[in-house]
Amino acid sequence: MKKIILRLIFILIFLGTFQIHAQDILQGKDLSSVKIDALSDSDIVKIKNQLQTNGTSIEQMEPVALSRGMSKVEYDKLKVRVNGISGNSGLIQTQSSIEEVERSQEPINTKKQKDSENELIFGSELFDNPTLDFAPDLKMATPVNYILGPGDELQISIYGVQEYNTTVLVSSEGKISIQFVGQISVSGMTIEAATQKIKSSISKIYSTVSSGQSQVSITLSKIRTIRITIVGGKQPGNYAVSSLATVYNALHLAGGPGKNGSYRNIELIRNNKVYKNIDIYRFLVKGDQSDNLGLKENDVIRIPTYSHRVIINGEVKRPGIFEMKKDESFLDLLNFASGFNDFAYTASVNIQQKTAKELKVTDINESEYGTYKPKAGDVFRVSRILDRFENRIKIDGAVFRPDTYSFSEGMRVSDLVTRAEGLKEDAYSKRARIIRLKSDLTSEIINVDLEAALSGDLNADIELKREDVVTVYSILDFKEEYKVTIDGEVKNPGVYKFYDNLTLNDLVVQVGGLTGSAAKRVEIARMIKSDEINNNDPRRVEVINLELTPENNEQVKNYILMPFDVINIRRVAVYEKPQLVEISGAVTYPGKYVLANKKETVYSIVIRAGGLTSIANIEGMKIKRPINKDQLSEIANTSVDSLKDDLVNKLKNEVKYATIPVNWEEILKDTNHYSNVTLFPGDKIEVSTFNEGVKVVGNVLLTSEIPYRKGKNFNYYLSAVGGVNSKGWKRKAYIIYPNGKAATIGSFLFFRSYPKVLPDSQIVVPEKPETTKMSTGEWVSIGSVITSLALLIVTAFR
Repeated sequence: MKKIILRLIFILIFLGTFQIHAQDILQGKDLSSVKIDALSDSDIVKIKNQLQTNGTSIEQMEPVALSRGMSKVEYDKLKVRVNGISGNSGLIQTQSSIEEVERSQEPINTKKQKDSENELIFGSELFDNPTLDFAPDLKMATPVNYILGPGDELQISIYGVQEYNTTVLVSSEGKISIQFVGQISVSGMTIEAATQKIKSSISKIYSTVSSGQSQVSITLSKIRTIRITIVGGKQPGNYAVSSLATVYNALHLAGGPGKNGSYRNIELIRNNKVYKNIDIYRFLVKGDQSDNLGLKENDVIRIPTYSHRVIINGEVKRPGIFEMKKDESFLDLLNFASGFNDFAYTASVNIQQKTAKELKVTDINESEYGTYKPKAGDVFRVSRILDRFENRIKIDGAVFRPDTYSFSEGMRVSDLVTRAEGLKEDAYSKRARIIRLKSDLTSEIINVDLEAALSGDLNADIELKREDVVTVYSILDFKEEYKVTIDGEVKNPGVYKFYDNLTLNDLVVQVGGLTGSAAKRVEIARMIKSDEINNNDPRRVEVINLELTPENNEQVKNYILMPFDVINIRRVAVYEKPQLVEISGAVTYPGKYVLANKKETVYSIVIRAGGLTSIANIEGMKIKRPINKDQLSEIANTSVDSLKDDLVNKLKNEVKYATIPVNWEEILKDTNHYSNVTLFPGDKIEVSTFNEGVKVVGNVLLTSEIPYRKGKNFNYYLSAVGGVNSKGWKRKAYIIYPNGKAATIGSFLFFRSYPKVLPDSQIVVPEKPETTKMSTGEWVSIGSVITSLALLIVTAFR
């Protein structure tokens, strides 16, 4: 009871704060006649401010208002209007933003199958190209003619004085439900018509919408999926596609028409009737998308078989297989093939046709292109234009503009020369040549007196014909091309072109001048010309000797050269640049030394290097001499072909030097000893330091260096490394001494002699060559041969 009294007191206080207009409406105990739409916005603001002052919400006041007779609908309107006013400042919100709604669509999963079997059919590339896609753009504006249906979702926004946002789904009954507004039937209506209907219904509830203070925005937020059927495609069947999908989108999903499907008479069936006949060629040829209609639920796309297909190949821009309609001509086919290319013969087209029993060939002329109706199975062949000219004429040679020109009847030689801008200075005017193509395609030559033809003599000024080739000779063509040859001590010897009045100085300057080794002596060989044979003169050429100053390319005497002269600039008798050898190792002053005389020996270089040091191994002196190109060439020429390349490459890339052992002890006793060799440029003398070890390498159990022990023989060092392994060839073992000399194991009958071992030597055990054991069959064969020989011998001695 107390609660009811408190509520009544609160209502009296609450109603007492209204304006006079509001009090007139609510002061009675019966609130059933109150209309919230009649209240002004300022009345709503004061109600909200009073509720905030008393700490009461509009929801808490609902039981009291309903008990006084206010209807639920009216109270819901009051709640909407009170909640739509923001703040307690009494200001009305007049601006609002519309939420950006991203449209969505349920994913459609289809697998596209590429078909290369029909790739020559015009239009197949539209459906086989994976980069093409006719899927609708979900971000585009909703088409005004879009038909709503169950599954679509609408975003409804009210903005302005009042704000309201909601998302509603079109139910299976085709209706949407909006709070306070109720259910509205929209199925089958365009989005434009549905928008007007929804706005009209909302304006009945929201007074600010009807007054224009608030606006209503309706967008399609989610698109429904529809079911269609495709018959006759590469992948026929039922497809779930977007309600925004078009005919081309559906055909692309199905891979286009099947193997025998039509591209020009596709049927869109709606409500069991043919709604539209679709011709894809209109899109391919003209870009016309009038056939690309939007699809609806349960649409059927039927692709029938084609009726007429023809083939066009040859010199057209787009050869292939094309589908034709009965009323279309060859010109339409040519339009589908994008016309003739640049090399097509357009006067007529060859057609291969089918009859009931066999094939036949037909030609259509250019005048029939617009009237000839292609028949099913026709094969059109557009041939290439002939590689010939109907009005070509040519002039070449000593004219200013040799070229090909157009021919006209009555044209003469002088006319053509004039068109070529006249004769050049070197033109030979006594004779010109015309090569003429006769009617049987053979050629003939006609000579022309060019000087007379150009002077106005009509008999000489011959009338030209198509395909004539006129040649004007040059006097330079009759001159022999002369050369001179220069060799010897010049920077660029070779063969050079001869000019009139060419002097020896001119030629020397042309070849870059003389080298520093040039001598004064110059020899010129000149050919001898004579009309008579002189048997008493044994000379083949005339030899002329001159003298030049090597320090000066410009000589006082300019000697005139003649054609085919051969000039030789001789080298001075003595002209040698200092050349070096190198000595390294255990000498006092190692380094490079100049060969002071022509017979510089090992002994003299060692003495100039200060002699051997105390740690020098006199048994370990050798010379390394570079292997030059001439030696490699000689080896290549004398070696067996199979070994030649390997040997040359090894010497060139690995060995590089030939080793000459030096016996220093003998040289000290006698400088004329054969070991005291004469050195060549590039030689390297190596003097090793004393080393008391002996290296044992190759096919032994342990590659090692054994300390030298005086008196120990060859076998001692082999035993010291464990002996020879299974692959070692002891009989062919050898030793390399420090000076590069080598020695092998000798044998006589059953005795072997081993070389002496010195400090710093190297013992090498090579590998046995691989041998193939004889098989049992081979042994049996040998035994049979021996037995046969034995029988023959026994028989012979009986």
